[in-house]
Amino acid sequence: MRTAPSRTTDGAAGTGGDGSDGTGTNRAGRARRARAATVVALLAAGATLLGAGSPQGAGLPAAAGGPRQAAPQAAPAAPAADPNCDTSRSVPPSTVDGPAVKAIKDNKTLVIGVDQNSYRWGARNPATGEIEGFDIDLAKAIGTALMGDPNKVTFKAVPTAERIKFIQDGRVDMIVRTMTITCERMDQVAFSKPYFKTANRLLVPKARGVKTFDEALNGRTACAARSSSAEDELTKNPHGSKLVTVENQLDCLVLMQLGKVDATMTDDGLAAGQAAQDSTVTLLDEQVRPGVMGVAMKLGNTDLVARVNQVLADYQASGAWRDSYDKWLKPTMHDDAERFRP
Repeated sequence: MRTAPSRTTDGAAGTGGDGSDGTGTNRAGRARRARAATVVALLAAGATLLGAGSPQGAGLPAAAGGPRQAAPQAAPAAPAADPNCDTSRSVPPSTVDGPAVKAIKDNKTLVIGVDQNSYRWGARNPATGEIEGFDIDLAKAIGTALMGDPNKVTFKAVPTAERIKFIQDGRVDMIVRTMTITCERMDQVAFSKPYFKTANRLLVPKARGVKTFDEALNGRTACAARSSSAEDELTKNPHGSKLVTVENQLDCLVLMQLGKVDATMTDDGLAAGQAAQDSTVTLLDEQVRPGVMGVAMKLGNTDLVARVNQVLADYQASGAWRDSYDKWLKPTMHDDAERFRP
């Protein structure tokens, strides 16, 4: 079903580095700088497009101070499993509009936090100026079902590190942005039922020829988005690496192209998208932290969560979930693995 494009508020993605990779004038250095400059230019173009024609006022906070480094740490003992933690737990689906849904309708718009820099998940199409991808298809389905009119849905670009804060501060009504459900996050925001299975994997330059996490990370520098499950994993299990954190996971690819980091850890779907964008990098087979993604909303907005769960159930039952997966993700993930099981 075709819907009218949703509005998008302003936002910008931070990039790191000064464009120098320290390799002098050799041919590989020049090629790497050229690739990095291309990605930086695309990011800047996306930020410019967002700034123009924004229907709402405030933009996103810029990355402060560039990437931050943390010293290598020894991996702590694994915490005991929490028998009360179930990341698939959520409220039953419902078609009833409770107080949270009614308040959104009274405001005449549903504000959904999305990504604008993740290829095939949520990225701006330079030809059309529209944000598109797997998460965007889902966000449109939710918005149309709740509001009855796609023109009453506003997409707001949100950095990875700010997802929870944007919900808690009321700057968005929900986040549809490759957000892994964790026990810690369930104490901060409310989640829908899961809509995608995921795991963390490493992206590295092909030229390094490494096959395992230990080979890729020991004595090297690794990159992850702040407040991501990848940052948490590399903090607990650095494999002898130093950690650099950035606002958005795509910034890690830029830093890797510039030669400023040696590996990137992120969700496997996002990593597959980065590998599709740059043929000089590859995705390692090893994976950690299997989990699930969900739609995040404010704690206490139980009726809104229930309505979203109903949309998810309908979206999956209708075949729209699979159609979107086949269109956006299957070409880069190169598998037919069942990424969701109701």
